[in-house]
Amino acid sequence: MNPALREKLTTAPVAGLSAQLRKRGLEGVFIDGVRPLAPGQSFVGTARTLRFLPLREDLFTEYGGGYNAQKRTFDAVEEGEVLVIEARGEKGSATLGDVLAIRAHARGAAAIVTDGGVRDAEAVAAVGIPVFSAGAHPAVLGRKHVPWDADLAIACGGATVQPGDILVGDADGVIVIPPALAEEVADDALAQEDEDGWIAARVAEGHPIQGLFPMNAEWRAKYDAEQSTP
Repeated sequence: MNPALREKLTTAPVAGLSAQLRKRGLEGVFIDGVRPLAPGQSFVGTARTLRFLPLREDLFTEYGGGYNAQKRTFDAVEEGEVLVIEARGEKGSATLGDVLAIRAHARGAAAIVTDGGVRDAEAVAAVGIPVFSAGAHPAVLGRKHVPWDADLAIACGGATVQPGDILVGDADGVIVIPPALAEEVADDALAQEDEDGWIAARVAEGHPIQGLFPMNAEWRAKYDAEQSTP
């Protein structure tokens, strides 16, 4: 992702970006059920994916110990990437804790998104990397999950995420943007944000919503005239 696009997506709100994706027929772009671990967290980045399977004790013995897929992925995440974890929406154990959050932060990751739990939640929040999760849980990974594989298409919070997809998160939630649409979606979302801000100012002045939101021809002409004035 080039710096100019990253700046646009950082400025555009998730709600505005989602509206633009909907106009293009994309509804399955929401990672449902995840919230920021700390207030005010937001991020933009490209997806690095990790998948957990449901616990099966013999498989955890084989795949869960040592330098497993979870640890390898946290060691490999690159600057500007969002580490996205498929945990099947299982809230009954953690998918990371403070040590792994510190590692991702040190690697320059943009954020961590998991539809499972987080342990050491206060310590993780203090690391400084944005973490969006299904909530806190004290249990370790092996209570519910087998760390299985990485760098493949996954399902997180009901959304399909492919490596390299663009993710944006803020207080409203997290969305997935196909890279090929990111530039036009960002531009249109920022233009709509300017328009909505102008409408909000008119409503604050006492004008009724009817005919203003959305704008009829009369209000549109006033808006366009103001925009063209130096």
